[in-house]
Amino acid sequence: MKTIEQIKFPVGFHKFNKDKAFNFQLNRWYSMGYARFEDVQTVGNRIHSFDDWKTEMLSLADLAVSEDRLLHAAFYYRAAELFITEKDPEKEILYNKFIDYFYEAVKAPQIKKIEIPYNETSIQAIQLQTASKEKKGTIVIHGGFDSFKEELYSMMLFFLEKNYEVITFETPWMGESRKKKLMGLEIEWEKPIKAILDHFELDDVSLIGISMGGWLSLRAAAFEPRVKRVIASSVSFDVNQYNNILGQKLAKLFFKKFRNFTN
Repeated sequence: MKTIEQIKFPVGFHKFNKDKAFNFQLNRWYSMGYARFEDVQTVGNRIHSFDDWKTEMLSLADLAVSEDRLLHAAFYYRAAELFITEKDPEKEILYNKFIDYFYEAVKAPQIKKIEIPYNETSIQAIQLQTASKEKKGTIVIHGGFDSFKEELYSMMLFFLEKNYEVITFETPWMGESRKKKLMGLEIEWEKPIKAILDHFELDDVSLIGISMGGWLSLRAAAFEPRVKRVIASSVSFDVNQYNNILGQKLAKLFFKKFRNFTN
């Protein structure tokens, strides 16, 4: 089994698939240290549709389970879950497989799972506390549109080894939180950040936002004075670039001519 101590962050962005969206997602799991290069390379050319994606990711997951590579298996199940609609009952099944295999793989005693009340739902958080007497500070790290807190574990572990306390959480519309009460996107990101800082009694943190979380982290830092440093990582400035040329032109037409309908 691939242990947590062996997680590495590979360098480079690879062309696993001709489609930009599929290729980005394949690089996503590989770059975080959760997938084998040979696995992703093997299935990359077989993926031409969302159905292909699901089939190939499940085949990788089942193979990883049979070979006792539980961390790989967890994230291949997560990848299979990604493009399934919320109404599909299999989405919850695959999410549960991801969670079960993830925690069976990491078995890290320093992980603290915490539920923080938030409006009519709750924020699900993970805290990693350093045992070092030379604690450097606290880092709060989060994703954005479609990430689960467990996905950021490899990054959290990196900072933990550098003697930082690290906290991550799921946006109120993702992961465990969606089981409580599904919420839409909350632009006023300083509000969930405030709930996090209040709960842990923090007054000096570094905030790292990834992908759409990069946008949100900048908003939070502007209105929450306890955020002293902010890193906006992997911010996608023009999501429309993921579409083909025809798709880009169509999206621009809707933004310009049918903006209210698009909203």
